[in-house]
Amino acid sequence: MEEGLLEEVKSLAAYKHLNSLNTVGYAELFKNLEEEITLEEAVEQIKQNTRRFAKRQITWFKKLDGINWFHPKEEKKIISFIEKEMIE
Repeated sequence: MEEGLLEEVKSLAAYKHLNSLNTVGYAELFKNLEEEITLEEAVEQIKQNTRRFAKRQITWFKKLDGINWFHPKEEKKIISFIEKEMIE
């Protein structure tokens, strides 16, 4: 929101019928622009739907073989892994 999501959604309102805009963040703010929900409700729904989406992604990735998980702060471990993969 701080980086201009609401303004972006406003500029795309004419295209809200497109499937590509039926995503987290856009859908909730389109509802706000149509006065179905308040801005505060839209922001809360965005947060909740983002958490749900992330959980589904994690579940999906855990089912795949060959996925290597790293903590974002493990820079050296990540770089080492990438260098090793590039050699092989």
